[in-house]
Amino acid sequence: MAQKVKSKKDAVLNDRQFWIQQMDKMVRPVLQNLANDSLRIAMPKVTSVHVDNKEHRIKVQYVEVLGRVLSGIAPWLQLEGGAADEVALRKQYREWALSGLKNALDSNAKDFMNFDIGGQQLVDASYVALAVVRAPWLWENLDKKNQTLLMKSIVTTRKFKPVFSNWLLFSAMNEAFLAKFGYDWDPMRVDYALQQMEQWYTGDGMYTDGTSFAFDYYNSYVIHPYLAALSDIIGEKTNAYKDMFEKIKKRNERYAIIQERLINADGTYPATGRSIIYRGAAFHHLADIALRKALPKQLSAEQVRCALTAVIRKTLESPTTYKNGWLTIGLYGEQPELGDFYNNQGSPYIASNIFLPLGLPASDPFWANPPAKWSAQKIWSGENFKNDHSENLK
Repeated sequence: MAQKVKSKKDAVLNDRQFWIQQMDKMVRPVLQNLANDSLRIAMPKVTSVHVDNKEHRIKVQYVEVLGRVLSGIAPWLQLEGGAADEVALRKQYREWALSGLKNALDSNAKDFMNFDIGGQQLVDASYVALAVVRAPWLWENLDKKNQTLLMKSIVTTRKFKPVFSNWLLFSAMNEAFLAKFGYDWDPMRVDYALQQMEQWYTGDGMYTDGTSFAFDYYNSYVIHPYLAALSDIIGEKTNAYKDMFEKIKKRNERYAIIQERLINADGTYPATGRSIIYRGAAFHHLADIALRKALPKQLSAEQVRCALTAVIRKTLESPTTYKNGWLTIGLYGEQPELGDFYNNQGSPYIASNIFLPLGLPASDPFWANPPAKWSAQKIWSGENFKNDHSENLK
């Protein structure tokens, strides 16, 4: 029988400590090896059993894992203060992140990463861009030479034509990165993505991913978090999208409500749609809106914390979640058949985006408030509970 928690305060502290423990377990092999210029040596060369081009998928897995890992831990890297052991761990990760970026950008390093070897690099460059946008500390602590190398690496992906889907947002994010840090950027790429996503809004807080709707988690993996980031950055550059960004904010709130209700009482959730091996990134959006302190009034910070904690526990508890310290392809442990043709060893590390609220200090209500039941726990324990309705947010 599990040991009873001594007090509500201890339970809250344990949640944050558990998140940090799981983040460290997931991310350490990537950033420690990259900082030591040994990622290519240590990282398994694994692809999906359904892979379309094994050699190419392995080539692109390094930028892929860099962007996905950094995008998830960036807010925590940006944070200052906290418990002494957390501050020490963050200091170590900051050092690894900076050293790792320098190795990735150094053409003489073993772990040099070429952003110019295929369309997938457009995707992965955007996650690197998103990471630096989320953690300006990284940019500010890179020397001028490596700032320029990073900028040029991201710019080089302009040569790749995005798929007519959520990929438009990857192009837009790369431009937003350039805009944020004072470089020439292409407003047309941003405008095209924003206007097209507006055309693809389908109702009740959700967008189609391209011309048809799919019941998967791409509204959370990519669409809502990217639109929120673009709203922040581009909203500081121009008022042209003010009305659109207000709509996006309301849709963000509605989709957060839906996301929270998808989390079952035991932390499971419907295993539907492609990219299901992204594990906790299915709730990238809910984690992001919690980090932004923009949760709708129907969701308390503490119920979202507890719901996301349950997802983290469930998706990472299987003894086959890791093999030799590296994430396996699967949702509950190693499940090769769940992989998609584009998956490689770097792909599942987008799961780190569930850890975004670690960017909030321990004193924030998200961490400091006592534990609370989330919607599924209340409903399936027989509590009376307010019903749910769709919203017209055109």
